[in-house]
Amino acid sequence: MNDLLQFVLKAHGGLERWESATTIHAKGAIGGFLWTRVGQEGVLANADMTVDVHQQRLVFAGFTGPELSGVFTPDRVEIRGKDGTVVVDRVAPREAFTGLGQDDPWDELHVLYFAGYALWNYLTAPYLLTHPGVELVELEPWRESGEDWRRLQARFPQDLATHATEQFFYYNSSGLLRRHDYAADVLGGSPAAHYSADHTTVSGLVFPTHRYVVPVQEDGQALPEPILISIDFSEISVDSRQG
Repeated sequence: MNDLLQFVLKAHGGLERWESATTIHAKGAIGGFLWTRVGQEGVLANADMTVDVHQQRLVFAGFTGPELSGVFTPDRVEIRGKDGTVVVDRVAPREAFTGLGQDDPWDELHVLYFAGYALWNYLTAPYLLTHPGVELVELEPWRESGEDWRRLQARFPQDLATHATEQFFYYNSSGLLRRHDYAADVLGGSPAAHYSADHTTVSGLVFPTHRYVVPVQEDGQALPEPILISIDFSEISVDSRQG
């Protein structure tokens, strides 16, 4: 295992705790200019999600209505009624973004796929980086906010739903995630910097509770605005296997 990843996993609770975790439940507000741009402002203003740690599956409670839920998996997204019946679904949901321009409107299933895979990635990191087929290289440190942040370049396999094949993770001297760079394929490949702060410990695992995403210039410097996405978690809990 990569030396920096070992350090980071330890800082976020340790590999053993991540391996024993089964689900992560989180509530919070998800906003930002992106949702207005695609005609879905407020769609996740009161997000309530449950993440399966060991498979790519995320369920939003109350998605688009109090009696509905949204179920994300990489190959299918569904909106279900209270009794579990499928109200609407989409197979191969990533393909539905093909040909969409940056200002073209999304439907609710676009939101479910994008938010589903993105939040699954965010909430399972850094355990995410132990997924089979992920290739990691430590790069030279990056100076920002008066600190030197260690950086991991990650290349993700095709079987993992994520923003892009190549992504970059920045960690402070304590091993905590501070920045995450990517150019999301489904958003047209525009570079962005995703900042993380206000880390909290839940059942021994460490999560940033405040996140925001801004554009990035060619030199790697982030712009202060617009805030494309904001994420503020008010509650996080973890279920784990016993023993």
